[in-house]
Amino acid sequence: MPDKYLRGGFRYLTVFLVTNDSASVHIEDLSLELAFKPTWSNLRAYQGYFHCSDELLNRIWYSGAYTLQTNEVPVNTGRVTKGVTSGWINNGTLGPGDTIIVDGAKRDRAVWPGDMGIAVPSAFVSLGDLESVKNALQIMYNTQNKTTGAFDESGPPLSQKDSDTYHMWSMIGTYKYVLYTNDTGFLLDNWASYKHAMEYIYGKVTYPSGLLNVTGTRDWARWQQGYNNSEAQMILYHTLQTGVSLSLWVGDSSNLSTKWSSQAANLKKAINTYCWDESYGAFKDNATETSLHPQDANSMAIMFGVVNEERIASISEKLLKNWTPIGAVAPELPENIASFISSFEIQSHFIAQEPARALELIRRSWGWYINNPNGTESTVIEGYLQNGTFGYRMDRGYGYDPSYVSHAHGWSSGPTSALTEYVVGLSVVSPLGSTWKIAPQFGDLEFAEAGFVTSLGNFEASWVLNSSGYVLTFSVPKGTVGDVILPYVTASKKPSITIDGDQLTREVSYVDGTATVKVTGGSHKVVVK
Repeated sequence: MPDKYLRGGFRYLTVFLVTNDSASVHIEDLSLELAFKPTWSNLRAYQGYFHCSDELLNRIWYSGAYTLQTNEVPVNTGRVTKGVTSGWINNGTLGPGDTIIVDGAKRDRAVWPGDMGIAVPSAFVSLGDLESVKNALQIMYNTQNKTTGAFDESGPPLSQKDSDTYHMWSMIGTYKYVLYTNDTGFLLDNWASYKHAMEYIYGKVTYPSGLLNVTGTRDWARWQQGYNNSEAQMILYHTLQTGVSLSLWVGDSSNLSTKWSSQAANLKKAINTYCWDESYGAFKDNATETSLHPQDANSMAIMFGVVNEERIASISEKLLKNWTPIGAVAPELPENIASFISSFEIQSHFIAQEPARALELIRRSWGWYINNPNGTESTVIEGYLQNGTFGYRMDRGYGYDPSYVSHAHGWSSGPTSALTEYVVGLSVVSPLGSTWKIAPQFGDLEFAEAGFVTSLGNFEASWVLNSSGYVLTFSVPKGTVGDVILPYVTASKKPSITIDGDQLTREVSYVDGTATVKVTGGSHKVVVK
């Protein structure tokens, strides 16, 4: 088959028998050429892993990892839409390098920065190789409007424009990439462009409210966007906060960290003043009189640290009102279950210290799809309808065509990073994991383990419950340091803790039913009773 008719990332072949007569066909010695992950000779060489006592969760973790693998494609295999009246052509140039991460294996086969908030962390903890992410980010910088500082909403050949939220996701994607790789060369090369992008988006903050006035209204598919939309406020807050980290990592001497930190603090106050619905206990869709309480803004408010503990608890509970037996409906896209936004929600429940809720939503939504014989049973879907059909956003740009929906969409891979970072509790805090955190949440599981790799070395952790408490073992590179946050065995009772056979004597911080201790790199065993 000609390269331009590449069909996508799946292992299948269609054979046509063109005859009206009876005939028999014998096929043997069949092979298929896969285009995805073109820089890997061994497609099983995942650098990360996860395993726990629930086999369904194991399958879901790997379905996200495999989806992301199918989304990393040769840079000359982008989907072309202009001038194509029938069939398909996949020979568009997507960006620099040899491999690049796109939104979906079959559709759109384009760089969409919005996906990076979910896809990049999941790719890091599973595949480990972020070259595709670097090239995707670089094309956004290469095509940035040099006059205004605005990023396109998508990469070429689509090159759609006018999205304030996706503009900010390019910036957040930059933070995630540098966090995991410490690629300061990439950051330095693009730092002037990054600062220009920040000037552009913060220039849309208006007063006296101090909120972002959204004028680039394209977004992930939600029906309403614009004015003082709450989701956009949450993303801007996170953009400013991550910008502070980037300015410190790059060694910027112009006091930007202080400036952006102050702007973030002011925005946080404005969000909680104008967008919060006190009578309901969650954020409104906009700083207007509206009864819509969206899934995206409320999930992001928790995930990005916009709210205090009281409001975290309230939001986590209110989000349950959107649940159905097969997932959480997004009120901002009625009748649709958006796996992208649900990926934020599951993380928000973990942050709210509600692991049972997070695991239940993963099982309801991703579990429903992976066990659905009409799906792939090996990847994660872009989204679906609450009636259990695949007509996701059929009346929101998809022309009432269920076949248009992507069944291998990296923006839906949230459980892959969440299970590693919250259930096992293993995450990096500063570039490459020079500082890290282990904060397990057990839920209803009996054991869990995970690992990933940075250029500093291997990061691995596992825990097992027992009749008297639990045992946590971990191994992280020497020369690093991290916080180990240990849940109490019995509520309101400080546990007995031994590390490497010695009763804990170092300073311990006891907060909200957890004991936190700082530990240096190496291999350690912690027994908690």
